Amino acid sequence: MSLPRREHQDRAADEDNRGVAISIDGLARSFGAQAVLEGIDLKIEAGSFVAVVGRSGCGKSTLLRLLVGLDQPTSGSVRFSDPVTGAAVAGAGRIMFQEARLLPWAKVLENVEVGLGRRRSLPTARAAASATLAAVGLEGRENDWPGVLSGGQRQRVALARSLVSAPDFLALDEPFGALDALTRIEMQTLLEGVWLDQGFTALFVTHDVAEALTLADRVILLEDGRVALDQVVDLPRPRRRGSVDLALLEEQILKAILGSERVRPEYEI
Repeated sequence: MSLPRREHQDRAADEDNRGVAISIDGLARSFGAQAVLEGIDLKIEAGSFVAVVGRSGCGKSTLLRLLVGLDQPTSGSVRFSDPVTGAAVAGAGRIMFQEARLLPWAKVLENVEVGLGRRRSLPTARAAASATLAAVGLEGRENDWPGVLSGGQRQRVALARSLVSAPDFLALDEPFGALDALTRIEMQTLLEGVWLDQGFTALFVTHDVAEALTLADRVILLEDGRVALDQVVDLPRPRRRGSVDLALLEEQILKAILGSERVRPEYEI
C-alpha cells in the first residue's frame, strides 16, 4: 500500500520533482568555546538520499538538529527550496530518532496521528494514519499499545509518525542503531521502499558505513566539524550486501575515517 501523497496547492505539481533542495552555506555551531560545526557548505538535491558518517562527536546529530529547527546556528544559513520554482519552502522537515519515543498511554494509531500536528483534527487524519501504518507493514495493529510491540515494530510506528504528514525532508538520526542485525536489514529495506515511493529528501546519520552505502546516493564524512569527504554512490538499486563494489567504497570511506593504510571492508564504526 502506498503512502498518502502530499497535497501542495502552492507548489508545482510535478511528481518527478518531489522533496526539497537544501542549500547549506557556512553553517557553524559552537557551544561556548567548543566549535562543533565549522563552516559547512553543502548542496543537497531534491529527492536525494544522503548519509552522514563520522566518529562520535564530529557534529552529525548537531547538523540534523539545525536542519529541522531544533537548534539555531552560531553563523551561516540553511535554505529549503522548491526544485521546480526555486521558491523558499518553510517547515519542510521531520526527524526520526534512534529511540521510537512513542507515547505509552496512546495506542499505535494515535501515536502516528501525532505526526500530523494541527491536522489531527481534520476528517482525513485517521485514514492517513491508517494508510501510513499499512505502508510500514503494521496494518491491523492500530489499536495495540506500544508496550506490546517489538523494538522493530516500535521503530516502524516512529517511521510512520514521521511520514504521515508527507514531509518534503526527513532527517534520520541513527534510527536503526539499537536494532538487531536482521531487523535492521528489514528496516533499511522498508525505508528505501517508502523513500522511493514518497520521494522526500532524506538525510540519514549512521555510524555504520555499510548501511550508509546500502541506502544513500551520496555519503558525507564529517571530521572535526567539517566535510572531509563527499562520496557519490553511483550503484543500481536494490544494492547487494557484500558485493565487491560496495566493499571497495566501504574500504575507501573507512580509510578516510580511520586514517589507516589498510582496513577490513567489513569493519563497522
